Amino acid sequence: MSEPLLAPADTESTTLRQQVRSAVIWRSGTQIFGQLLTWASTFIVIRLLGPSAYGLFAMTQVVLVLLNMLNGYGLASALIQREDAGRRAQRQLFGMLILLNLTLGAIQFAAAPAAAAYYRQPQVADLLRVQALLYIATPFIALPQALLSREMDFRKQALVNFVSALAGAITALAGALGGMGVWTLVVAPIALFATRAIGMTIAARSLLWPSFDFRGAGDIARYGGVMATGQIFWFAQSQADVFIAGRLFDPHMLGIYTTSLFLTQIFVSKFVPPLNEVAFSAYARLKDDKAAVGAAFTKSARLVMLVAMPFYLGMAATADPLVTVALGPKWLEAVPVVHWLALAMPMMTLQVLFAPASDACGRPGISAQNSATGALCLPIAFLIGVHWGVMGLVAAWFAAYPVYLAISTWRTLPVIGVKLGTLIEAIAPPVLAAAAMALLVTGLDALLPPLPALLRLALLVGAGGLAYGGLLFLLARQMLIESINLVRNRGG
Repeated sequence: MSEPLLAPADTESTTLRQQVRSAVIWRSGTQIFGQLLTWASTFIVIRLLGPSAYGLFAMTQVVLVLLNMLNGYGLASALIQREDAGRRAQRQLFGMLILLNLTLGAIQFAAAPAAAAYYRQPQVADLLRVQALLYIATPFIALPQALLSREMDFRKQALVNFVSALAGAITALAGALGGMGVWTLVVAPIALFATRAIGMTIAARSLLWPSFDFRGAGDIARYGGVMATGQIFWFAQSQADVFIAGRLFDPHMLGIYTTSLFLTQIFVSKFVPPLNEVAFSAYARLKDDKAAVGAAFTKSARLVMLVAMPFYLGMAATADPLVTVALGPKWLEAVPVVHWLALAMPMMTLQVLFAPASDACGRPGISAQNSATGALCLPIAFLIGVHWGVMGLVAAWFAAYPVYLAISTWRTLPVIGVKLGTLIEAIAPPVLAAAAMALLVTGLDALLPPLPALLRLALLVGAGGLAYGGLLFLLARQMLIESINLVRNRGG
């Protein structure tokens, strides 16, 4: 009798690799396609509204992000890991989510006047009260998303996310063209969340009666509590700059800073989170094999940085024509802000890759400790830097983030089974190739004659793409081939 072509362990590994590849394609592929469709609407809205509207909106986001750190997505993550995720556990989770989010909505409604007084902007109170409606949708998103992620069914999630993002984009465009001003930025997320809640519930067939008998669900509450603690620390580091600057800057200058941050964080905020969702589910399957988790993390970091580095350094090198083309003449003050923030974003991108791996290995406390480190380093830097205006805030990124990343790397790598040298070896080629590419593009830009901004941007992007691809082919050909084969599912 002949031996099977694949042993059971090999078959399981191959199946997981195929599931991850399919999940990445659906989760990231539709994310990219959806963003290409919706960004056209987003940048039209930015051009129409201007910095002041975005400054007011950023003030409300500090409160909204703080409370959303507690909205129960950590509880839902516990269901992905749990051995028993039957109907009773689902009903208990649904009950927890409902109680939690109704409470958060009430807190936001009541706290709205205090937030408006802090920022000295009365309209902030009205905006926050309407935004409290968002919490109603959260239980109908978090539960079905957890159920689909547990089965690694990212195809349905991707389709729902695409449709809901499109609904939000259409609402935003209609509001901006209709003269709704800053309210455009409030109603669009409400449309997005409502559409996503309905779509996710249908996709996962998760509509059920909630249970408020939480006996036997202590592990879900504990796991969610630890993750929420880490998220609160994440809030402190991610919103400290806006919280501090919102008190001292007028809405116009705050809008310049926050929109520059939005532009430079597009990759880390829009494309990395869906990859992290897939990674968390995959790491959770491998959590008993530290070597396998470590190998998977290293490959993930290499692939992410392969795309992230040319994106960020290319953005820094083309900041002038990019801002002119993407945001319009109202936003020219953002050019130096975009240039320097783009150079800081590679550190943030590597940092956010750590949490899914340590969380999936059953060590959510590691990401909580990392977030606590950031919650200490970054606000201190922002408190000092804000006295030198917008560029002082930018300088704070370079003062604090290297310290934060170094401590997080030291703390996380042993837990997930990765050596520092191995990680550096994996990401060095794209880092060096992107740096050389940025220098070449900057030199080319200095040699170009005066050109329309769109043509200038197109020439620089084209030249940068060719330079980056050529440098990788010459200096790291084997890594490039392995990465392409991994994406194409030919080993790796």
